[in-house]
Amino acid sequence: MKLKHPNFEPPADANDRRAIPPVICYPPETVPQPDLAALTDLRQRAVKTAEVIAAPRDAACIEVPAGAFIRVVSVDGAQVGDLNMWYKHDLTERFYSGKTRALHGTHLSTGDRMWSSFPNMRPMATIVTDTLDWYGFDSYGGSVHDVIGTRCDPYTGRLLSGDDYHYCCHSNLTRALASHCGLPLHEAEMHVHDVLNVFMCTGFTQDTGQYFMKASPVRPGDYLEFYAEIDLIVGLSACPGGDCSSEHSSDAAACYPLVMEAYDPGEDIRNAHIQPKRSAYDRTHGAG
Repeated sequence: MKLKHPNFEPPADANDRRAIPPVICYPPETVPQPDLAALTDLRQRAVKTAEVIAAPRDAACIEVPAGAFIRVVSVDGAQVGDLNMWYKHDLTERFYSGKTRALHGTHLSTGDRMWSSFPNMRPMATIVTDTLDWYGFDSYGGSVHDVIGTRCDPYTGRLLSGDDYHYCCHSNLTRALASHCGLPLHEAEMHVHDVLNVFMCTGFTQDTGQYFMKASPVRPGDYLEFYAEIDLIVGLSACPGGDCSSEHSSDAAACYPLVMEAYDPGEDIRNAHIQPKRSAYDRTHGAG
């Protein structure tokens, strides 16, 4: 394995130290598991009630009540999307990509949940269908739907290129949330956060541990579907990188729209849904 910045000679037992087996940091076995069979049955009763389109190099928001379903669909061509979620009644409760990654791994699929930020830490949504679950992990260590990469943004773009680019996912989501909630841009931006990279194929290089992307395997008609555990606003940006086979932010990449569809099993069924409780931690932090 290539050493990233070697400055010191390895100790005599270096290979032994490297050979120590890993331990899973946050084994999720004690976390209550979703009843996917029941959710599948529930989904069959749901009817489509809303649809919004995230145009190429733009974003859109949609509201989904607790107990309903939200589907992200590929249309026209290979396209990745950056997805945010917020609790409808309090935008400060939002998707926590880092803790979701710690619990479920670098890439999400059927049965995994999207967890909210502290101090709430509760499931916001459960993935119920993933038409790309056949991909698994390839020989490069790549997989689909990651929670490791941050959204493309104008600040990193400015740092690396010296130019301002306004149609990256951070800016797209900022405009969409501001429009949906009637907020000033600067206020909406404070609520835009790290994402689920829907349909994006990514991983880490084995020699240097660098985040990589490759052409998405997504095809028109593929979709990722969620069950809303709480009342949600869902934001989705159709990334300016298209299928992300070459670069993140680009006016040259072929880009296509993405669609969000809401499916409702009915008010009576939704009202029977028990929303997850916020974390029971007392928040004294050892001070009392």
